[in-house]
Amino acid sequence: MLDIQNEPDTREVPLQKVGIKGLQYPILVLDRDHKRQHTTAQANLFVNLPQHFKGTHMSRFIEVFHRHRDNLSMPHFLDMLAEIRESLEASSAFGELTFPYFMEKKAPVSRESALMSYECGYEGSVTADSTAFFVSVAVPVQTVCPCSKAISAYGAHNQRGIVRVKLELGPFFWIEDLVDLIEGCASSAVWTLLKREDEKYVTEAAYDNPKFVEDLVRDVILAVPRLGAYPWYSVEAENFESIHNHSAFAYAEGGTRSGSSPATQSPGCVSPGCDSPGCDSPAHPAPCRLPTENNPT
Repeated sequence: MLDIQNEPDTREVPLQKVGIKGLQYPILVLDRDHKRQHTTAQANLFVNLPQHFKGTHMSRFIEVFHRHRDNLSMPHFLDMLAEIRESLEASSAFGELTFPYFMEKKAPVSRESALMSYECGYEGSVTADSTAFFVSVAVPVQTVCPCSKAISAYGAHNQRGIVRVKLELGPFFWIEDLVDLIEGCASSAVWTLLKREDEKYVTEAAYDNPKFVEDLVRDVILAVPRLGAYPWYSVEAENFESIHNHSAFAYAEGGTRSGSSPATQSPGCVSPGCDSPGCDSPAHPAPCRLPTENNPT
């Protein structure tokens, strides 16, 4: 059968990423308390495309992803990308995966249980001689404003916020352990189910532990190494201010990044005649060109 994708293209324009985006698919991930957890992920999967190929084979992304859907733990995500790269005869493969991760959480006083959802993500890239992998977790928390508490005769403004931690993969860790670490740095955690006695406890405990968004990020940055020695990590916090028409935000990084995050990698050379992303060799008539703000192509 005719294979249009493998026909030659004469425009001499390599593509740094081609593939599928927004694929929703059921997967299995590791669970500390129950060994495995079913969830539904949204996946973006890409490879580079040399200038001489007209297109990629989109169906192969699905075929490989389907084979790995029952074992997409952190280490095996890179195995899946390596198979995509090999199947599509590409020099590099990239993947992004986001999914809700559910944990059973008991209220602090009544001990009533309900499920909490945490947004998790994987980012990875694989080439012939390198890999990069990042894990992210977003955790809802509560903060009480120290300034509001200090200047008010009674009460203080408080709000829900989100803390996002991103780690370059080092030692294995459980998502549950990172969630517990982040919640312990906030004025208070948040729960899906609280009875009246729980609400009283949470409100008073948070009031006794006020945190600026700056405090929150600094405390999490200092706490992350307790999980293990990670090459690089970032922490950001956004508080959805209850009395202001804006959010409060802070961000910090720890360690030294040893690999490029797939989402922020250089798009590579755009010179006609070059099919090697990021090359610096004279494989084409003009010097290797990278896109800039004034010269996008």
